[in-house]
Amino acid sequence: MQLVINTRGAYLKKEKNCFLVKNDDRSFEVSADKVDSILITTSATISTDAIEFAVENNIDIVFLDFHGNPFGRVWHSKLGSTTLIRRRQLEAEANLIGFNLARGWIVYKLDNQLDFLKDLKKNRPDDNILSPHIAKITDLKENLLGMKGSLDEKRGSIMGTEGMASLTYFDALNSIMPDAWKFNGRSRDPAQDAFNCLLNYGYGVLYSQVEKACIIAGLDPYMGFLHTDNYNKKSFVFDLIEIFRIHIDRTVINLFSKKQVNEGLFDKIPGGLYLNKDGKAVLISAVNETLDKEMDYNGRNVKVRNIIQMECHSIANSLIK
Repeated sequence: MQLVINTRGAYLKKEKNCFLVKNDDRSFEVSADKVDSILITTSATISTDAIEFAVENNIDIVFLDFHGNPFGRVWHSKLGSTTLIRRRQLEAEANLIGFNLARGWIVYKLDNQLDFLKDLKKNRPDDNILSPHIAKITDLKENLLGMKGSLDEKRGSIMGTEGMASLTYFDALNSIMPDAWKFNGRSRDPAQDAFNCLLNYGYGVLYSQVEKACIIAGLDPYMGFLHTDNYNKKSFVFDLIEIFRIHIDRTVINLFSKKQVNEGLFDKIPGGLYLNKDGKAVLISAVNETLDKEMDYNGRNVKVRNIIQMECHSIANSLIK
């Protein structure tokens, strides 16, 4: 499970073989055996004993900022695997392996978007509003599959195609939203509407999961293929998160479909909206439920959070074959 600290002023400490969370006159204990990560989303205090205890038990501690973006984490200092993986990762960016991986991730992303839109269309058999969007993304996917060349030559084309697909995809999602919750494209930091507010925070939670999976698999989070190198930018995490965003997309749309979203989950801030404590609780609970769902993965039923880890191991293994 993921232990979430989202109450201002909460205190986290070690108590025997448990984490003890205290806030005002309330407290509860959670066994370390039941925790795989700790998410801190607000002003809180954590003892050095609790940090050491988490490190000893391979439990990462992730800190999210105001908008849900991870700004730091505590993790043990060991490499997740052999340094050979990182060497091969650097070499792959300059050869056909890197091109095939990068293009494949965006094809994977577009396949996920198409599957989702087709699922939504099934619930609207008499409504053809999604059909043009599905057709356009299908064409863009075919263009991607037909691309040839090096990553340096085609990076812009791959990302341009992904960008056009994303515009089409979010226009499709907006078309099926209730009138009260419609949105005008993507907006970030701050979000301009409830949909983007939930989506951005959900992506932040997902980002921390993907970064952790990269580290464990021995992949370098900073050594990107599509997203180019930049100071302190975890470019490879930005690359890989593309194939997993669909899980957050489905979660957020599902919250609206089940009428679990209301104006009380958001606070207005200059220039947009902020997900408040109640909103974070609703979203993080739904995201964790999604990550714990089992899906078919290579003929086996596997939890989504474990699929993320297995995909990263698969990529690492492909680099050292």
